[in-house]
Amino acid sequence: MKKNRKITLVFIGILGSIIGMLFFLISCRVDHTPYFQSSYYQKTKTRLDSLQKNRVVFNDFVEAGFAKVSITPSVGNAKDSIELGQFKEAPLAGFGARKGKSATGTHDSIFVKAAAIQVGKQLVVIVGADILIMPPNIIDEVTSVLEKKGIRRNQVFYSASHTHSSIGAWGPGFIGEQFAGQSNPKINQWLVRQIAQAVTLAISDLKPARIGNGYFDAAPYTRNRLVGDLGTKNNDFNFISIQQKAGRKAVIGSFGAHATTIGAENMQFSADYPGYWQRKMENGSVDLAIFCGGSVGSQSPSGEGKGFDKPKKIGESLADSLGIHLARVELKDKIDLSTMSLKVDLPDYNIRLTTNMHFSTWLSKKLMPLPENVYLQVIKIGNLIWLTTPCDFSGEFARQLKDALATKGFNANVTSFNGSYVGYIIPGKYFYLDSYEPKTMGWFGPNMGEYTFELMRHLSEIITQPVQ
Repeated sequence: MKKNRKITLVFIGILGSIIGMLFFLISCRVDHTPYFQSSYYQKTKTRLDSLQKNRVVFNDFVEAGFAKVSITPSVGNAKDSIELGQFKEAPLAGFGARKGKSATGTHDSIFVKAAAIQVGKQLVVIVGADILIMPPNIIDEVTSVLEKKGIRRNQVFYSASHTHSSIGAWGPGFIGEQFAGQSNPKINQWLVRQIAQAVTLAISDLKPARIGNGYFDAAPYTRNRLVGDLGTKNNDFNFISIQQKAGRKAVIGSFGAHATTIGAENMQFSADYPGYWQRKMENGSVDLAIFCGGSVGSQSPSGEGKGFDKPKKIGESLADSLGIHLARVELKDKIDLSTMSLKVDLPDYNIRLTTNMHFSTWLSKKLMPLPENVYLQVIKIGNLIWLTTPCDFSGEFARQLKDALATKGFNANVTSFNGSYVGYIIPGKYFYLDSYEPKTMGWFGPNMGEYTFELMRHLSEIITQPVQ
């Protein structure tokens, strides 16, 4: 009896040791080291200093070109065809509750659109797509294709509408597949082709043009979903108006409300409220409307209606308001243009296991590949400062940047999903909040928000300074 008890105690001791070792191997304590003492900050700051020394501003006449390419797949086919955009199945990306199921059809078509802007020797292309994010693996491939045509990564400024009813199958790793369904290499290849085609077609369409920008308050259509009225939000709908002298018109719009008016029960492709906004604009005063997801971190859409009535009301109301403001915008045929693209080093992964513990870096990388080509980018177009980020960027942070730049006479806008993805970037004060954004999607620890915000603040200061 005593012998059996000893064996049991030894077994429990060994099992406890094994569990302890496994917990040690899979988890680490949250690191609260100040970011400005880290090697990743110092490396990124060195690049930032180099950008400041080498910044160039072009002041000349404007040329612009536009393009629109479908990314609406055909599903239910006998075999996959990259050439025709036809596939046996294509999952919807956005809600894990769908469990990777294939779309059943199309409610409204989805597109990738591009506007190329050239001033003197400086060419930039702003790209917006009706997709959850611009997937890093897809954009890395697009970059390779475009570089062969002489188009550099720092010339292209991506964004996504963040619709949760667009095409998936592009998410690498276990976590990626929870949001985007099982990866399909042929769908990936097709998306690479369509996105690259939109960029090259826009550039080939370059013609003398005029350009202007503006914004209006759209507070009724967004809310702070993280802390409600206790927090702030970014209510501005920002836009760029472009008109070729030959007659074609385009508008680029950006708004900071999640495109989640349609829930996980929907199994058809849809661009959500940004799609309704784009279609109403294109059926009215412009030839092409491009939507770029704004500072959507912690911001949800606000509006009434069931099913597709809600996105229709929000999208078309935003279009009606924009129509009024477009008529008042001054368009210029000669402006100054400057750009900066900062490659960013990241902290170690901090994918949460408990409040104070996170999965170890090696395990996190098994669950989700670490992004390699992470950028913060900014364009100065006259008095407009257009910033792009690789995340769901906080509306609270965006509001601070906008207000600071407004005191200097600049109109600023921050977009999300610029070709990589690092989760949600929100203020560190929310790190321990038991909520989806900080707990599930805060992948890089309590300092990631302030680290990113400081870099963006520096980029904004540098690009608004006169060149010596």
